[in-house]
Amino acid sequence: MSKYQISPENVGSVNEWRAKYEGDLRKRLFHFSVACIQFLSSLPRKREYDVLRLQLSKSATSIGANYEEAQYSTYREFISRIRLVMREAVETEYWLKIIDALEIGDTEKRNFLTSEIQEIVKMFGSILSKLKST
Repeated sequence: MSKYQISPENVGSVNEWRAKYEGDLRKRLFHFSVACIQFLSSLPRKREYDVLRLQLSKSATSIGANYEEAQYSTYREFISRIRLVMREAVETEYWLKIIDALEIGDTEKRNFLTSEIQEIVKMFGSILSKLKST
């Protein structure tokens, strides 16, 4: 099993996951991307689910990638990147809602990812509101 694999043995709970990466948002977003990609392998191999695999993998990995790029940007570019991160996080949340409504994929992992993306959306909402007020 990969060191990035989500499982009850190595994660324990969403709260443990959050505590582990509390101080390092970059690592947290990286691990979230990896966890989403791993989760996608649990989706049934049906052609109609291909769009879900593609869209979720693109939006989930884009969150961390854009946040990484933001670290090396000017202040103006940083704000623009954070807005993009927020849009990608909201899109990721949308794809996870569809997957949840269809009740496909590993339930435990799906619930974990849904909870995590909700937290990510809240964090970036807070970051954006603070940036707007400065």
